[in-house]
Amino acid sequence: MSAFNPSTWEAGGVAGVSVDLILFPLDTIKTRLQSPHGFTKAGGFCGVYAGVPSAAIGSFPNAAAFFLTYEYVKCILHTDSASYLMPVKHMVAASAGEVVACLIRVPSEVVKQRAQVSASSKTFRIFSNILREEGVQGLYRGYKSTVLREIPFSLVQFPLWEFLKALWSWRRGHPVDSWQSAVCGAFAGGFAAAVTTPLDVAKTRIMLAKAGSSTAGGDVLSALHGVWRTQGLAGLFAGIFPRTAAISLGGFIFLGAYEQTRSLLLEVGWKRL
Repeated sequence: MSAFNPSTWEAGGVAGVSVDLILFPLDTIKTRLQSPHGFTKAGGFCGVYAGVPSAAIGSFPNAAAFFLTYEYVKCILHTDSASYLMPVKHMVAASAGEVVACLIRVPSEVVKQRAQVSASSKTFRIFSNILREEGVQGLYRGYKSTVLREIPFSLVQFPLWEFLKALWSWRRGHPVDSWQSAVCGAFAGGFAAAVTTPLDVAKTRIMLAKAGSSTAGGDVLSALHGVWRTQGLAGLFAGIFPRTAAISLGGFIFLGAYEQTRSLLLEVGWKRL
């Protein structure tokens, strides 16, 4: 199958939009728990859909870009399905997918997170303020920290997802169904989310930092050290429960919806031939 088959990016886009909109309140709570101002001052449980327009606009192209790159790189790095290099192929493909997808994800994420901790401000106003005060560069603040979060996350999630699907398929004697793929995705996503939470905290602090501050410079180690110095281990894992819950549910919906949508689109495509 060609990586440029429309089923690849359409399925990825549909899956991304489904996850981001359904689980947005959990993401807002996670962001506020990680905010340097504290959960209550950042908005608490009020206005949990603040910033949703930014997520809605960025979701489809972001997820589509990831899966298009992921499938394309897997095709380039074609190896025998039984090869011990298979996990490496999935890791490389996922990492490449994240680097490309972050070009779309980061501007959306910057606007979304600032809206989440400033529920009274409109999304478009936040977007305009960033462009006026920091330029386009401001929209990409935290690109490095986001990539440094997403690559380790994908290095854990996608090989684990592919391994669990292969194991389940081998035990059952037939390819996994969409719901089985979704269960594998939930477990893989939740585990990856938990172990990469400190990197997510650093990314949030960098994106929310005041322009011109040392944290806004984007140094991940410096951001992690600052959190450790002021809040200790609890600060580094702030928001771990809503993050793990959201990504576990997100893995179930995202990867399940991706497989289901892709199968349906391929079936429709074959019927047209």
